[in-house]
Amino acid sequence: MSEIELVDHFERMNKVVEELLKGNSTSEIAKTTGLKRGEVANLIDEWKSIAQTDNRIRERAKEALTGADQHYSMIINQAWETVAQADANSQYNIKAQALKLVADVESKRIDMLQKAGFLEDNELAERMLDNEKKQLMLVNILKEVTSKCDKCRVEVARRLSAVTNRVEEIIVIDE
Repeated sequence: MSEIELVDHFERMNKVVEELLKGNSTSEIAKTTGLKRGEVANLIDEWKSIAQTDNRIRERAKEALTGADQHYSMIINQAWETVAQADANSQYNIKAQALKLVADVESKRIDMLQKAGFLEDNELAERMLDNEKKQLMLVNILKEVTSKCDKCRVEVARRLSAVTNRVEEIIVIDE
């Protein structure tokens, strides 16, 4: 294989892997890249065998997956905010659309992780969902407990915003 052919081969492999890490199936990748499905499957297999022995590639793949997972989490958080706002304004059609979005994004995230080999079964996915629920419960507990202390309330909201990457609402309870 000449140097040019080798470069072309690795460029095709990179395009395929990018799509794979987005959570796309072999057929979807073939359509997106214009390659034959068999070639896509071969490039994925080749990449996996290279990645298993190259620590730099494995680290980059983990970083890409982590970044995609974080983006999915941000989308889910914003969709849940939309659900709450729609519910508060009795906009049930918007609420239903936002709930469907949450389910779709969660499904895509789990599919992406499964295709990357991180989810061999649904146990890890269930643990991730459980951890997200617990995190939300902890945030609500912190907000509720600090609602009576002006200084604490603002400080906790500021720190939660740094962790969640979104502006946390401040709840004031007048008694």
